[in-house]
Amino acid sequence: MGIINIMKRLSPNAFILIAAVLMLGCFSLGANAQAAECSKKVYLTFDTGNMSVAEKVAEILKRQNVKATFFLANEKTYRGDFALDDSWKPFWQQLAKEGNHFGSHTYDHDYFVKDGPKGQVFEKPQFGPKAGETVLYNEAVMCKQIRRVDQRFHEMTNQPLQKIWRAPGGKTSPTLIRMGDMCGYQHIGWAPAGFLGDELNSEKHPNHLLLDKASRDLKDGDITMAHLGIWSRKDPWAPAVLEQLIVNLKGRGFCFGLLPKDSANQSK
Repeated sequence: MGIINIMKRLSPNAFILIAAVLMLGCFSLGANAQAAECSKKVYLTFDTGNMSVAEKVAEILKRQNVKATFFLANEKTYRGDFALDDSWKPFWQQLAKEGNHFGSHTYDHDYFVKDGPKGQVFEKPQFGPKAGETVLYNEAVMCKQIRRVDQRFHEMTNQPLQKIWRAPGGKTSPTLIRMGDMCGYQHIGWAPAGFLGDELNSEKHPNHLLLDKASRDLKDGDITMAHLGIWSRKDPWAPAVLEQLIVNLKGRGFCFGLLPKDSANQSK
């Protein structure tokens, strides 16, 4: 008896049941195939920088169906404005709408200098009223610099940051990390192989070498770090490297996760 004749003899309820079982099987096969294709995970992160390639980075992530984590500071941009001005509000709103994650990079892009007395730290803000000065921060001041980004981001997007932050330049001490922890924000660094080199001299470190290195050396669980624009690099790292790096990592079986790593929302 042919399949068509058998299907004709089935009651409507039986037909629906069989169809449901077949669909469930297809979904299961699809999920297993996806799991097999995605055996490793890497975490793309971007610090604000001068924002000169911000739109290009966003376009590539959307085209490749990849999400990333962005660490925000109120840095001066190539336009002459600042990254957390209202002029950048639509950009951050769109990234948030697309499901990316966000952390604090300290409001004035405060560089750690050294530990100070009585559990304090010396910081050098790059922007703001004390730009270029070496200033002694206690826990309350450091916490304010981290939280100001969170408050501003909420004003722009109506959603909070993830409770994560990154010290400018990745420069920290146990005292500084403890300050962030007490403020409720986990510090996020990056893996050695995750330093993508967009701050390096482009003549000594051309894009094709940076691409080859990252494509080869990144491993499961690594966090990467690049910027949305760097003043000093003549040959911009993005978009020349970014899209091909994503393609290469997908070819190695990588998926792209969001930070913090225990987040329930992960990109495919």
